[in-house]
Amino acid sequence: MSRLARYRFPIFMLLLSACVSLAMPHKAGAILSNTLGNFAEMLSIIPPIFLLLGLMDVWVPRETFVKYMGDRSGIVGIALAVFIGAFAAGPLYGAFPVASMMLRKGASFYNVMVLLGAWSTLKIPMFLFETASLGARFSVTRWTTNIPVILVISRLITAMLGQEEVDSITRKQYEMEKEGPGRPGRGR
Repeated sequence: MSRLARYRFPIFMLLLSACVSLAMPHKAGAILSNTLGNFAEMLSIIPPIFLLLGLMDVWVPRETFVKYMGDRSGIVGIALAVFIGAFAAGPLYGAFPVASMMLRKGASFYNVMVLLGAWSTLKIPMFLFETASLGARFSVTRWTTNIPVILVISRLITAMLGQEEVDSITRKQYEMEKEGPGRPGRGR
């Protein structure tokens, strides 16, 4: 995949924004303001996540990931995925670099899906806010009902994709790492 093809969606959105701004100049200020706001938000969130990922990538060997979050990790892998997802900070788009790194390190696709589900719904700060605002009964009920749903949805996604597609997704993570900026030809 060429680098330009990799960024086709952002390029398309940039061109679309430029066209809309030219066609409707009164909307140009709002478009620019929203774009800069979103860009600033991402700049405040993504660098710390990549810093932590880099440290985890270097400090945690692949064998450890395979042992504790691989295909045969069982309940330990699920518990770790829920734990990491629940204690994570930041929006869901911050979870995708983590998921990519976990796949490269040998975590099972199912456990990565559990992590994404936990990251999106089981965050501890949200739990504490819900407990303060809506009561402990509500927040505990939501948590305990969400965990089985996340496990079922993760299993369904894994089964529906099939092993060939899961292998293809994992292979893409390795290829993206090799093609990534600043890492030409780097392999594991």
